[in-house]
Amino acid sequence: MSHRKHNFTRETYVKIDHTNISNNSNVLQVLALAILVVATVALPDSPPTYSYSAPAPSYAPAKYDFNYAVNDQPSGNDFGHEEARDGDNTQGSYYVLLPDGRLQRVTYNVNGDSGYVADVTYEGEARYPTPKASYGPPQPSYKPPTPSYA
Repeated sequence: MSHRKHNFTRETYVKIDHTNISNNSNVLQVLALAILVVATVALPDSPPTYSYSAPAPSYAPAKYDFNYAVNDQPSGNDFGHEEARDGDNTQGSYYVLLPDGRLQRVTYNVNGDSGYVADVTYEGEARYPTPKASYGPPQPSYKPPTPSYA
């Protein structure tokens, strides 16, 4: 059995240290490259697509008309409203029977950015009937006791 004797000098240690550092550096480079490859493979080729597409907005000018009226004699309710619109031009009217017996009618129009222009009229004369007293002095609801002396 032969024994070899190693003479380690400072240069040898330095050389060994550089070799280890170089080997560690190669390992880190290979590891970084592997991480980069995995990350690249994991990325999708294109963004996900969805089967639903939002409807295209419709910007047609507004066009409508409506009306309604209520005339209920037992309750005294009498009111109504009508309106028509074509694009930026709106016109209409509404009315209501007021508690004083007059009919208030509002006719209005809006043309573009001109704002709400109203004409308010009243039909009939205001009546304020004198309220009738529907009560009298309070009446006792019990019979007063008969005094008794013992």
